[in-house]
Amino acid sequence: MAFRLTPHERGFYPLFTRAAENIVAAAEELTKLVAAEPSGRPVLAARVKDLEHTGDDLTHEIMVKLNSVFVTPFDREDIYRLASSLDDVLDAIEEAADRIVLYRLDALPAGISVQADVLLRAARATASAMPGLEKLDSLREYWVPVNSLEDEGDEAYRELLRDLLAPTNDASPLDVLTVLKIKEIVETLEEAADAFETVANTVESIAVKEA
Repeated sequence: MAFRLTPHERGFYPLFTRAAENIVAAAEELTKLVAAEPSGRPVLAARVKDLEHTGDDLTHEIMVKLNSVFVTPFDREDIYRLASSLDDVLDAIEEAADRIVLYRLDALPAGISVQADVLLRAARATASAMPGLEKLDSLREYWVPVNSLEDEGDEAYRELLRDLLAPTNDASPLDVLTVLKIKEIVETLEEAADAFETVANTVESIAVKEA
């Protein structure tokens, strides 16, 4: 790790950890929502929205600190990118939860549960990794698996689109509007997976620069 002559602000580390732990909580609620009966989804979506507001507050706190401290623990650009991509993950999770309720869908395709599970595993890996930013130890064990999870999410995404847009002969037909609603949710969950990959790539960039 690079040696610094000037002490830097250490308050970013717990903020990133809290932001990632908040995403874990949102991903857990999303997983419950996807598995729930339609009548039980609104209360779970409301919990996700509350967690999204908490995430916004944490992102704001990081940005205020970024603009008020003189010496940061690593590049300001990387701090901004990391905070923004964590926020993007949470925004996409909240949007997906909101659309599932808003569109009043009944049974969801099994592939959406796969997507939600990928997001939950990526969230837990991210939360476990955030404390490592302070010493930059063993972070490769984080970003490599998360990139693999993003590949897994991509595969689930492609399979869902294939089944939606080109169903097999024995598949139950869906009306066009339902297909479009499900497609939007699937794409939003894929955006969350992509944002997790951005988080991992940013952590990798920090580790390389500070090595």
